Amino acid sequence: MGKRGVVIVAGGSGKRMQSSLPKQFMLLGGEPVVARTINTFAEALPGAEIVVVLPEEHIAMWKNLAARFDVAVHKCVAGGSERFHSVKAGIEALCENATSIFVHDGVRALVTKKLIIRAALAVEQHEAVIPVIDVVDSYRRVTAEGSEIVPRSELRIVQTPQVFDSKTLREAYEQEFDASFTDDASVVERLGIAITLIEGERSNIKLTTPEDMEWAESLLSK
Repeated sequence: MGKRGVVIVAGGSGKRMQSSLPKQFMLLGGEPVVARTINTFAEALPGAEIVVVLPEEHIAMWKNLAARFDVAVHKCVAGGSERFHSVKAGIEALCENATSIFVHDGVRALVTKKLIIRAALAVEQHEAVIPVIDVVDSYRRVTAEGSEIVPRSELRIVQTPQVFDSKTLREAYEQEFDASFTDDASVVERLGIAITLIEGERSNIKLTTPEDMEWAESLLSK
């Protein structure tokens, strides 16, 4: 199975959360959001190396906060101006001996061990694996003439953790930043690597608004 590296990207200011505290530090089920994320990965992948990428100005705050909770061993590094640069910093902070690397949004704190393990098994067969879920809404594309329906069957909602062969991901992040990179899969795809889709989880949402936190709390209390 090899050694696994995990990069948890926890940038974000909490503006949409209407909070002075960055959203990744808000309490969910009695522990900080990002602590819950770290611990789920540590339990799912025993022995994995975990790097948390934070805005430089949040690192001291996080270390103070983490000391008050039971948080699995992890390393903190400062992120960059774009998500691309933050992920790159996280990858560079990992030991060279990881055979696969997971990249996960710190605020997707409801990710389950089951999904992480499924992704870990899938990456043993494929170079690049991402979880997706089916679209339930209808979508329209705005055109010069007006708009047109987009067939729902052709769309998927992309989630994290996205997991890659370590050598492939490191090579992908040696490329120059491009504004068209929306996630790690889009960076890897630029190398001509096929992306394998696995089934994600409806509950694996990005916690970005107060309503998301309320929903997450109620889900945990059940």
